[in-house]
Amino acid sequence: MSENKLKITLVNSPIGSNEKQKKTLQALGLRRLNQAVIKSDSPQIRGMIEKLKHLLDVETLEAEEV
Repeated sequence: MSENKLKITLVNSPIGSNEKQKKTLQALGLRRLNQAVIKSDSPQIRGMIEKLKHLLDVETLEAEEV
């Protein structure tokens, strides 16, 4: 089974963002600027990304790239 992964990078500062957005960043595992995490592509993760799309850069990785 080839499940795609997402490489999520924090590219803009969350300073000035509301508390809910900051908690969502914590849930994704992002703490520092330019930090990247790799997560499974799921509707839940896509929803988190949608709420923070102005702060994040997202790349899709194929299963063999990981």
